[in-house]
Amino acid sequence: MRMNQFEPQRRKLLKYSLIGGLGVFFSGHWLSASAHAAPLIHAVRDGLLPPDHNGVRLPQGFRSRIVARSGQALFHYRWHAAPDGGVTFATPDGGWIYVSNSELDKQQGGAGALRFDRQGELIDAYAILKNTTRNCAGGHTPWQTWLSCEEYDRGQVWECDPFNKQVPRLRPALGTFKHEAVAVDTLHKQLYLTEDKTDGCLYRYTARRYDAAGNPDLDDGVLEVAEVIDGRIGAVRWHPLPDPLAMHTPTRHQIDRGTRFDGGEGIWFHEGMIYFTTKGDDRIWSYDTRSKMLAIVYNAAFYLRPVLSGVDNITVNAAGELLVAEDDGDMQIVIVAPGAIRPLLQVVGQDRSEITGPAFSPDGSRLYFSSQRGASGKPEGGVTYEITGPF
Repeated sequence: MRMNQFEPQRRKLLKYSLIGGLGVFFSGHWLSASAHAAPLIHAVRDGLLPPDHNGVRLPQGFRSRIVARSGQALFHYRWHAAPDGGVTFATPDGGWIYVSNSELDKQQGGAGALRFDRQGELIDAYAILKNTTRNCAGGHTPWQTWLSCEEYDRGQVWECDPFNKQVPRLRPALGTFKHEAVAVDTLHKQLYLTEDKTDGCLYRYTARRYDAAGNPDLDDGVLEVAEVIDGRIGAVRWHPLPDPLAMHTPTRHQIDRGTRFDGGEGIWFHEGMIYFTTKGDDRIWSYDTRSKMLAIVYNAAFYLRPVLSGVDNITVNAAGELLVAEDDGDMQIVIVAPGAIRPLLQVVGQDRSEITGPAFSPDGSRLYFSSQRGASGKPEGGVTYEITGPF
């Protein structure tokens, strides 16, 4: 039988998506993580219960509470509208801070913070960034700062102090484009960034200098764009951008060989792997920072009735499982684990919203996330939740 011209690429796709992607979890990455954390996927095997008093469907043994609503006065801060990407930071007193972006347009965005004590009680709330535009997702750094990303064509990255002691700093070296999220590779001290465009790119930043603690200088470095050498998956080559500030040409159009990703969304670094999502084709990708190989972890097109659709923000738990928030799906956070994909939770009655900002407390005992527009479907209707249970 004559081979179809697309057959080699199809076989390669299957190889890397089913072996190079989900197979990552069966390698040392999965086993080493599981040695000190029980997989969460087992806790949800019996499915979700009916909605609780907050309209959240959860597995048996889990509970929800609302910690903030958009417009609500919390201490000296009014919780922001359109809460989006978020993460937590440990505090010296044994508590933690949950940071959340505000995806409002026309310099009405920014980021806010909720501070909890060691018992999980809310003890403060405040702004850490103001008067910026469409702060969508972002990423945390090992040096305890929050990188807030602006999602518009001239968007940039702001480095913010979750403890609110330092003023936010603009980091132009991280590029001017429609930023979505950023993750720091702690092994190689490089930053990876996604771009929310249908023909967007995957970017990598490498500093030229480092401080006394070994942290990269975010004002002096090289921004590169990824090229998957042989099609959509496989080995990756990186190309320096001639104009990271996009003064003359958009960054995604500066390197012809740059690979296009359909709507880059959340991104996360875990034990040598970069995971990121693309909403245009409902995929989760993995990039091995050591072998420089790109694979597909999840592809909704492989399922007749996919449990996960509208892939967006992403995080990874201590067991190495991916937790993916849905936008345009069923308002779920879904667990992607070896051989299993199951919903962890679902918010009902909020079909015009999206799930944003999933983040575990530093000890892994609590999960925070937001419904960006709540039941009203408007930015002012945002709701931020906390989930507790047998994590």
